[in-house]
Amino acid sequence: MGRCDKWKNATILIIVFNFSQAFIRNKVCNHVHPKPDEVIHGVHLEPAHVMKKRNIDQPLRILLHYDKSVFNLSEEQFELINSTVLPEALDFWQQALMVRRTESVIRLNRKCENNKIFFRKGEPYSYCKNTCETRTLCGEVEVPEEHLDVCRTCNASGMSCTSNGTPGPGIVGADFVFYVSAMKTERCSKGSTVAYAAHCQQESALDRPIAGHANFCPNSISTKPQELAILLSTVKHEILHALGFSISLFAFYRDQNGDPLTPREKNGKPVRNQKIQARQWSDKIIKTVVRKNWSVHGGLIDKEIQIMVTPRVVKEVQEHFNCSELEGAELEDQGGEGTVLTHWEKRVFENEAMTGTHTQNPVYSRLTLALMEDTGWYSANYDMAQPLSWGKNLGCDFVLKSCKDWIDSKRSSGHSIHPFCDKVKRDPLETECTDDRTSVALCNLVSYYPQTLPEQYQNFGHIPHIPEGEEGYYGGVVSLADYCPYIQEFTWRSQNIVIRGSHCQYPENNPHPDKNFALEEYGEESRCFDHTDKMWEQRACKQIRQWLHWGSGCYRYTCSDGLLHVMVNNITYTCYYPEQVLTIQIFANNWLHKGALVCPPCEEMCNMTCKHMTPETSPNPSYHIDQLTCSVPPLLCTHLLTGFCIFWTLFNYPRWQTGGFI
Repeated sequence: MGRCDKWKNATILIIVFNFSQAFIRNKVCNHVHPKPDEVIHGVHLEPAHVMKKRNIDQPLRILLHYDKSVFNLSEEQFELINSTVLPEALDFWQQALMVRRTESVIRLNRKCENNKIFFRKGEPYSYCKNTCETRTLCGEVEVPEEHLDVCRTCNASGMSCTSNGTPGPGIVGADFVFYVSAMKTERCSKGSTVAYAAHCQQESALDRPIAGHANFCPNSISTKPQELAILLSTVKHEILHALGFSISLFAFYRDQNGDPLTPREKNGKPVRNQKIQARQWSDKIIKTVVRKNWSVHGGLIDKEIQIMVTPRVVKEVQEHFNCSELEGAELEDQGGEGTVLTHWEKRVFENEAMTGTHTQNPVYSRLTLALMEDTGWYSANYDMAQPLSWGKNLGCDFVLKSCKDWIDSKRSSGHSIHPFCDKVKRDPLETECTDDRTSVALCNLVSYYPQTLPEQYQNFGHIPHIPEGEEGYYGGVVSLADYCPYIQEFTWRSQNIVIRGSHCQYPENNPHPDKNFALEEYGEESRCFDHTDKMWEQRACKQIRQWLHWGSGCYRYTCSDGLLHVMVNNITYTCYYPEQVLTIQIFANNWLHKGALVCPPCEEMCNMTCKHMTPETSPNPSYHIDQLTCSVPPLLCTHLLTGFCIFWTLFNYPRWQTGGFI
């Protein structure tokens, strides 16, 4: 219980506060696929007929080789990359993927001058025309001499072929070598690029990539604990581009027998597509599909999309959405050359980690592992797959039609438009919880005024509280999701500096005690709980603060005796049934905090057998209630997230009486 003294002086006091802004993250992948001349083909390991007979049962082994630039990172950055990020990322893929056993030592090919290469009939090795380059690069990294084979050359007529030099000891006990650098390159200056990667050499028998590179951008490597998950997922994402998920490798995919899915020219390679600067794949890999009657604000249009149609991908995507009509998995159709086609479509697979932009809670699902199996180079350990909830079992209407169609049909039937949303991000700020309750979240619908969105991305015929005729200005902040708005976690920022995030499980995201109006607690044992539709209040003897952002918050919880228990300021409240309202009235930090939480279903939070109660069958809960006793009643302060808090303080009003206010 808090007590206050009488007020003595009559004044009006106005206090101004600056508050951080809610910033929705949208970090785009900046993968740039290597062009045909940047990749060395034909590294001989063993004959194709020998490799094809081998089972794909060897756990993938990746060898790291650091460029000297890595050692120029700060001590903190190097420790993070060397001891945590790379070991964890490599370990994930080494557990998730298996390859055909590599019996021989890997010796990489040398770069040929002007990329002039001969392949002599009946010989397993390639030859350079006239001479080899003095240096062989893999990305920004120079391949060390000990990893290289001899220099094999022929004259301009393809005659007088010789081998010069001594082969290096090669790469032993590995199936893939990963050259890592940390250079401030031109690509690092674009956006907020943290790292990028690609393959650089492929073996001759089955075309599997056996060498690749990754570059970390020194100025973008954050060592903040709350940024670790994003950094780790980014590195895992980039490694997968080098191992197989890339527009530069699609044409080299093989079937389960090891035979090419794409026809080859006389040189043993698929035909070169000059427009996209990659080898052209066959329609056994990617097909073009036209979606008729695609609903947008202006009516119906035809939408052309590219779909991955390899067999395991088709099976997984049909099962995920529960849609047997689905032809395959839609690929991204927006973004630059490093995004389009080289990722899953964001609208369809939102937080799958191999979409083109990181937004929240990235997962590597069965779909991505299925694609890696369909390369013909790997088999997958599906125990490593992470659950993808986005679109799960939502059916053909969700995956085959536009988000406008989905929103309109759900509204007309009186159902939730989930997983999409229609609350415009503005003040007052109303937050929600992500599906998995790991984060406080916002609907990422914003205004693009004075620009209207292109017709194919106008997804609303009506938006609550928005004047009719202005719908074309509004869309989600994630362009790769076709501007379809959805619930997304965010960061609090002040003057473009990140103050904290909205992910519940990071203690670093706890609000400052002075601003913790809803008594939140972030940590490993915390999840997101909904508030009621009433604003939380903080009461003192001279002031009432109403915080004009509300809707959800992070709280610690436990599960026991078949019931869910929520902790608020170390006080335990028990949830007996879904939608039960927990009234909170606690005195803390010299304020009486008043609000309420809504209980989610126990099964949503607890891995146990839950008791099923109703308001009629549950005990009559006894809530902890604090009271505030003052000499005079407090006056109202409306506390705006982005603006001002005005405290009106009046003194010596003779008719006010001492009393308690609850």
